[in-house]
Amino acid sequence: MEMLESVLIANRGEIACRIIRTAQRLGMRTIAVYSEADAEALFVQMADEAHLIGPPPARESYLRIDRIIEVARRTNAASIHPGYGFLSERAEFAEACAANGIVFVGPPASAIKAMGLKDAAKSLVQQAGVPVVPGYHGSKQDPDFLRQKAYEIGYPVLIKAVAGGGGKGMRRVEKAADFDAALESAQREAQSSFGDPRVLVEKYILSPRHIEIQVFADGHGNVVHLFERDCSLQRRHQKVIEEAPAPGMPPEMRQVMGQAAVEAARAVGYVGAGTVEFIADGREGLRPDRFYFMEMNTRLQVEHPVTEAITGLDLVELQFRVASGEALPFAQEDLAIDGHAVEARLYAEDPEKEFLPSTGKLWALEFPESEGIRIDTGVEAGAEVTPYYDPMIAKVIAHGATREEALDKLAEALGQTIVAGPKSNAAFLKKLCEAEGFRAGAFDTGFIDRNTADLGVGPQPIDEVAVSFGASALISREIERLRMAELQKSDEPSSPWSMPDGFQLLGLRSVGVPLRVDGERVEAREVFSREHPGASTVAFGNSDPWANEETDREVEAPHGVYIIRNGRQTFVQTYDPFDVDLEHMDEGGTVKAPMHGKLIAVFVQPGDRVEKGQRLAIVEAMKMEHVLVAPSDAEVAEIAAEPGAQVAEGARLIVLKTEE
Repeated sequence: MEMLESVLIANRGEIACRIIRTAQRLGMRTIAVYSEADAEALFVQMADEAHLIGPPPARESYLRIDRIIEVARRTNAASIHPGYGFLSERAEFAEACAANGIVFVGPPASAIKAMGLKDAAKSLVQQAGVPVVPGYHGSKQDPDFLRQKAYEIGYPVLIKAVAGGGGKGMRRVEKAADFDAALESAQREAQSSFGDPRVLVEKYILSPRHIEIQVFADGHGNVVHLFERDCSLQRRHQKVIEEAPAPGMPPEMRQVMGQAAVEAARAVGYVGAGTVEFIADGREGLRPDRFYFMEMNTRLQVEHPVTEAITGLDLVELQFRVASGEALPFAQEDLAIDGHAVEARLYAEDPEKEFLPSTGKLWALEFPESEGIRIDTGVEAGAEVTPYYDPMIAKVIAHGATREEALDKLAEALGQTIVAGPKSNAAFLKKLCEAEGFRAGAFDTGFIDRNTADLGVGPQPIDEVAVSFGASALISREIERLRMAELQKSDEPSSPWSMPDGFQLLGLRSVGVPLRVDGERVEAREVFSREHPGASTVAFGNSDPWANEETDREVEAPHGVYIIRNGRQTFVQTYDPFDVDLEHMDEGGTVKAPMHGKLIAVFVQPGDRVEKGQRLAIVEAMKMEHVLVAPSDAEVAEIAAEPGAQVAEGARLIVLKTEE
């Protein structure tokens, strides 16, 4: 059978680049669609042609089925690949493709519908003999009823959106007193992400391991599994590091889980690439009788590269071949596991500030090139990380003969990765790869939450060495600027009295250097050498001004300098201490937006008295909700923004009058 002539990629970023690379290798014409925010994006440059479909918000561009189908018809696209996220699991999108004679590179709409609603999917696979987690999977959504069901199931419970995935609309609830707020939040996030607020309630499995099986089916009745992936390292139900195969997986359990996944796929007449996700009770290690079906993702997964690494297959190529009508070129017995692979999701987020998404220009972005390392990215140096979409910068994948070798390679690669501009989780990921418990295989989905201090999560001391490097770079830049200015003014040499060298008659010569370090005001000291006239260095805090320290990278920007050290970014600026900073005056009672986003809820009114830690508002950014709480007991003086408004990072939202 002939390969499809062309493909329109109904997605963006890293996965769009990934699909384009394989499609072009297969000789297919590639068509990109993009929003106004992505006009200069890497995937737009890579595609053979690209077409604008709307403004930055996804609901006005990447979620517009009508506009995407219109572009596909206008360009005579033979097929549409949905990637993951956005429209990838929307049955109506697959139906629209079929209605217009366009091949949908994915399962039939009937399979998407069957597995798209978690409650119906659980009933379906249960009939096929696949074990499911105890819980309420019915249609009744009355809060009082769901609260009663949670009581009957027994805490802790997990509230999960019926539609969608990716951790959206999911809340763990430890006690009955927290149920109502968690339910409200999960329903709101589910409505925002999937257009469906319905939820189910399940028993939360203690010491859970999140293990998924990659399945593949063709249109000729053949279904196989491509082994498992372990996705247990999570934060807020979002996967952080994934690996294949799963550590400690007994062969008999792999066989049982694999067969269960195949049966689930057969039950819905599946075609193409899909993932069947299971939760395993890991209290006594992985056992064949202690795993439960969670959901089936009817699309390619973010973590598919680790499966490709251990099987030697290109899953996107297989998707295209199956969509073209070809049969799978192998049977189950032809497949084998080769070594071990680990993937880390590199995000533009700040682990020191509760993983808040970070936006802005990427002043530098560099990845190592070494054997066994693969980089999947959708951005390059100079690109903007915007607040409109998922903050992923790249996926860093390592493949080795053993798990230890793969983790060593990944940790080394993360240590050599340079990200300057938005904050990133590179240092956090490196520490995670090196964490003793994870290395030993003693982990579950709560591992990160239990080890935040050791992983560099939360406020960290200022990197004094990085500040010294940054201040030295800024001083050198200023001296060069002054020198050039002097040369332009006169041919006469500059007077030594006008040089900024901290000249003084007694003691060690030094001058104060006022700085901002990641927005915080500090002061360093430029210290001048007695032995070498004109030579100077910068001291900050307790750092030795003459120590021969090292840094990974120094990246200049017009507004300051970024110092990358041990994978951690420090941004250093000069400032004039005599300037009046109106923006930050009397800010103790002001609650500001922690990032660019949308203010979706305000829970207080002027005149209300609030207690420290009380919920005040919710800001949604990059598909996640962020709760803002009162920093102290206070009275609400002013509400400065209306729910529904787009707010910039640092914007005033609520003004509090602190109680004396």
